[in-house]
Parts: sequence; C-alpha cells; structure tokens
Amino acid sequence: MADLGLTLQGERQSGADVRGANVTAVMALSNILKSSLGPQGLDKMLVDDIGDVTITNDGATILKQLEVEHPAAKVLVELANLQDSEVGDGTTSVVIVAAELLKRANELVKNNIHPTNIIAGYRLAMRESIKYIQANLSIPIDKLDQDVLLNIAKTTLSSKFVGSDADLFGKMVVDAIKAVKVVGPEGKAKYPVSQVNLIKSHGQSSRESMLVPSGYAIQLARASQEMPTSVASAKIALLDFDLKKHKMGMGVNIVIDDPEELERVRQREMDITKEKIQKILDHGTNVIFTTKGIDDFAMKYLVEAGVLAVRRVDNKDIKRIGKCTGARLILTMADADGGETFDPASLGSAGEVLEQRVGDNDFIFIKGCTAAKAATILLRGANEFMLDEADRSVHDALCAVSRTLESNSVAPGGGAVETALSLHLEDYARTFDSYEQFAIAEFAEALLTIPKTLAMNAALDAIDLLAALRVRHHAAQSGQDPKKADYKWYGLDLTNGGVRNSITAGVLEPLVSKLKSLKFATEAAITILRIDDLIKIQPDQEQQH
Repeated sequence: MADLGLTLQGERQSGADVRGANVTAVMALSNILKSSLGPQGLDKMLVDDIGDVTITNDGATILKQLEVEHPAAKVLVELANLQDSEVGDGTTSVVIVAAELLKRANELVKNNIHPTNIIAGYRLAMRESIKYIQANLSIPIDKLDQDVLLNIAKTTLSSKFVGSDADLFGKMVVDAIKAVKVVGPEGKAKYPVSQVNLIKSHGQSSRESMLVPSGYAIQLARASQEMPTSVASAKIALLDFDLKKHKMGMGVNIVIDDPEELERVRQREMDITKEKIQKILDHGTNVIFTTKGIDDFAMKYLVEAGVLAVRRVDNKDIKRIGKCTGARLILTMADADGGETFDPASLGSAGEVLEQRVGDNDFIFIKGCTAAKAATILLRGANEFMLDEADRSVHDALCAVSRTLESNSVAPGGGAVETALSLHLEDYARTFDSYEQFAIAEFAEALLTIPKTLAMNAALDAIDLLAALRVRHHAAQSGQDPKKADYKWYGLDLTNGGVRNSITAGVLEPLVSKLKSLKFATEAAITILRIDDLIKIQPDQEQQH
C-alpha cells in the first residue's frame, strides 16, 4: 500500500483477531459481574483514582466505576446504563446474557458460519422469545390474589444489601410509588420514580428508615434559630431571588451634596426590602423557601413575623416542593407597571412544615401536602457505604414497582423464564433447515447462563438443579399431562437448594424487565458481532522544534 501512497499511521486488526479480542474483553467484564448476580450474589469493592470507595452489587454502578477503555466493552457499559434507565433492575443479567451470546457466536464463526447468518438467527430467536413470553409466561396483575407489588419489590431487593429487611423496605417502596400516582390526559396512570425523594442520614440501623407519606423532606435547617420549628396549616411561598438589603445595580452612581440625603438613601434601601417582605407576608405567608440567600437584615423582619424561612434550597427540590404543595416558583415581584406586587395565587399549602433533627443533620419536613402527590423515604445506616448501597437498592425497587404498575404484567423469577425459553427455542431451531438453526440453538444455550450463575453463586450444584428445572419445563411444554401445566412457572429455590413454583413463592419480576433485557442483550451482541475490523489511528507526532 505504501507504493500507492496509502500509508496508514496506526494499527489494524481484522477478522478472527478482532473477534477474539472483543470476546475476551466482553467476557472479562461479564466475569466481574457474574458473581454479583442473584440473592446470594457477592458485593464488589471499587476504589477510584482519588481513593473513594464504593461497595455495591448493582451491575450498572460497577460498570460505571470501572472506566472501561476497550471499545467493545464500552458497548456493554452503555447497555447496562440503558437497562438501568429504562427498567431500573436487571442490569447484571443483561450484561451476562449479551457476553454469553457473543462468546457462542464467536465459536460459530470459527466453525465457518458467516456472522450474517448468526445475526439473522439471533434476531429470529429474540422475536420468538418475546412472542413466547407474552403468550405463555406473563400473568396480568389482576389474576394474582397475593400482594404482587410487594413481591416484586422484595424480589428486586433480595439480591441487594438490604435484602434481609426486604419486608420493611418492600412495603415502603410500594407505599411510596402508590403515593406518586399521576393520571395523564388519556386517563393512563403514570408512576414517576423521580417524584420519590430519597434522603440519607447517618446513624441507627437500616431498620430505622422511614417513609414520609404525602410529604417531602429536605436536608436543610431553618435560616435562623429564632424562627419557629414548626408551622401548622402552612402557606408556602417559593422564591427565586435574594431577600437582602437592596443595593443599586452595577455602574449606578448617585451624586449627593447634602449629607442628610445620604442617610435617607440608606433608609430607602432598607425600606425597599422591608416593603418587599411585607407584600409577601400580607397574604398570610408563614413559610418561605428561597433558592438564594436571606441576610440578617431581612431575617429580622421574618423572625418578628414568626415565619419559618429556609434558604439555599436546591432547584430540583424547590420544583418538587412546588408540585406537591401547589405553589408556583416566583422569579421576580416586578409587575408590568414597574411596581412590585405579590400574587397570592402562587402560594402553596401543606398541613404542617417542621424542622426535625435526624441523626447528625437537621431536616425540614413538609407534611400533609394538598396538591400533587409526593413521598420521601428517609434512609438510615451505619456508614456512607451502606447508605449509598441502600439508596441504589431502593431506587431499583422503586423502578421495578413503577414499571409493573404501568405495564400491568409480571413474569416468574428465579431463572424460570430463561429455562422455558431455552427449551422452546431448541424445538424452534429444528424448524429451520438453514444455518440459522445453529444460531438459534446457541441462543437457547446462552440463556441458561442465568439459572446456572444463580445456582453457582448460591454454592449449589448448577448441573443438578438445571436438570431438575429442565425436566419440569419439558413436561409443561409437551402438554401431555394437564396436571403438569403449572410446571412452566418453576424456578430455582436458592435458599433450600431445590426448584419451586416461583409464582406461589412470590418471586416475581416485571414483564417489561424481561422483554427489554432480551432485546437489549441481543442488540448489543449483534452490534459487537458485526465488527470485523479495528483500525486505531496514531495521534499526529508533535513536530520537533
């Protein structure tokens, strides 16, 4: 190529080398995550470049912290983030399945099957899987008599650090999500997870965590110790400007000849602020939240009026407070005529606003909100690591419950779906007389890594349990004995080392989670499988002077 003037400054890898390198990188990531899957999964301790420690077994968090360099492995990191933002739970399993699909595809390529055939086979298998789950493995919530939402929350929490207190946290999560129900214009209910505020406070055990129903809490204290600690039947004003002594704008000069005038200018500056505060208070305002500051001068008037004021409130918090109290954030009091007025319609109301000390910090609680719903979960824990992990766990559970309510269907957990799909796809593969048959069969095998890994992490015999599970699912799918139809719900029982009906045991997952993780894992595997050339361009050498 040099003769043609086409020199490439850099390295080029192609064909089997690239695929081999990609599979190695992806399997390395997958092996890191494997041991953290399931209720018996172990945690990872990650230390970043400045020495901050994170202890977690949440797939997306682990991958975020790893700062992956390899381009193919980065696809998996994005995959986990996508699953986290779309569903909230199942980040570990989605990466494990994607890596396994890729590894098996690479073996097929070595056996002279073209990647295009494999990709076509994988796509067929994915579509068939989704059809099969929706037709045979999903249950509408209304069909189940037990508390489905609590079981969904407990299943999600079981694999987390707070799994031992799953009952307590599960109930909290379900109550919080139900509290933030919003009905859209088409009459469809939405459950926005962002409306649930999670606050962390040191001290006591995680069992002391609590839910503030139809209320909101922020980790701030009142502006002055002389203000009341609690205000009943609160009228709340939300401000986005400073309450402080009025100062002239930049570049404004006042030339004064008479010394008495100077005193009057100063007095007027004070009066402007006093009038501004008075206008706010005239409408019965007794609680003020502002995103900016309140100086001592303004504080004096507020203390005299018995108002509870909180300054430097975060923008995100003030918006949520506005939503749950019905207050509007006021950016300025200026009106069209150049004067200043305060519109009483922008006041919000709440049953009570109080300051309370929890652990080492002061919190402002807003209780009995009247407008839109909001909820706050206050997490307690012995140290930072536990609090951060509890925060992540509860967030995952909130997402899972929210998705279940929005989609109204659940699927059995404990590896039941994967085993059923694996058997069904093995039969489905035999209906093809082309190369796709092998790809679909490998897809079926790849799905079994989930139950295998679950059993291995629980220190059980994976081969033995998987055989028992496959026998039951085969009996259910062959349909010869109607008594065995219920076997299709069977999944692993990791505490007793056997198999059981996941539905009656209350091991449930949102259907959306299963469908999306299959789609995402297949797409990610296909994306990486398509790559057959890697060209790294060398950076230009700095010219030597």
